[in-house]
Amino acid sequence: MFVFSTYNQIQKHLKKNSGTLGLVPTMGSLHQGHLSLVQKALADNDHVIVSIFINPTQFNNTNDLKKYPQNIAKDQELLNSIDEKIIVYNPDAGDLYPNQVIAKSYDFGSLAFYMEGAFRPGHFNGVATVVEALLRKLKPNRAYFGQKDFQQLRVIQLLNSQLELGVEIIGCHTVRENDGLAMSSRNQMLNKEERKAATLIYKTLEKLSVYRDQRNISQMKAFFIKNIAKEKCLKLEYFFVANPNELIPVKKIKPNKNFWLYVSVYAGKTRLIDNTELKRL
Repeated sequence: MFVFSTYNQIQKHLKKNSGTLGLVPTMGSLHQGHLSLVQKALADNDHVIVSIFINPTQFNNTNDLKKYPQNIAKDQELLNSIDEKIIVYNPDAGDLYPNQVIAKSYDFGSLAFYMEGAFRPGHFNGVATVVEALLRKLKPNRAYFGQKDFQQLRVIQLLNSQLELGVEIIGCHTVRENDGLAMSSRNQMLNKEERKAATLIYKTLEKLSVYRDQRNISQMKAFFIKNIAKEKCLKLEYFFVANPNELIPVKKIKPNKNFWLYVSVYAGKTRLIDNTELKRL
């Protein structure tokens, strides 16, 4: 495995190793969801970089940043078990933010206005700032992101298009635990009771996903709230139905249109997000 802390080290390495390059940006604390992205990147490219960097500009809550789990040694061990030729980029903030650790300002329109954009002010500016830096510096042919963070994926696709970065942005299906919980680094922060309760999030989304023609959105939201209320440690932050292209929440489901459910739920003090496509019977 190749582990580098600066862009200059990576640049020297890549000059000696030609071929297509895939990038999997992460904040570490890797799990099987991340590894599925890495495996997809390995299948598509000659070389793969996995960046591990806890990006401070995308946290609107400093306590959330401090509590974010990290274990670089374990991350490297997991990656090495997949392929010894993986390139790990583990920079400090100065290598990605040479002037100062501050987010740039972007205009992503409706894609960043609702859901996460509304409940985490400045979040997508922070995400876009670090992703732009990674794409500009590393110049990958392809970059891989999970659909669990669906809104983030759409924002990054628009960023790539707006700035004409020329990278193929590839979205990969959400990887779930056996009980349905979407894999997330934040799952490590759940206690035993919260972890068990959190399975209700996707189970309830699954029930709703097949009832699109029988329920209106207010009924669907009421059903979701009622179901997760069965676990006292769960609390809904938001429930939206939106078209995946514009990500503008709607009040009514229109026929022959594609819609997804998007939710944010607190399990204790840990914030979890999930989504699913509304299916037709």
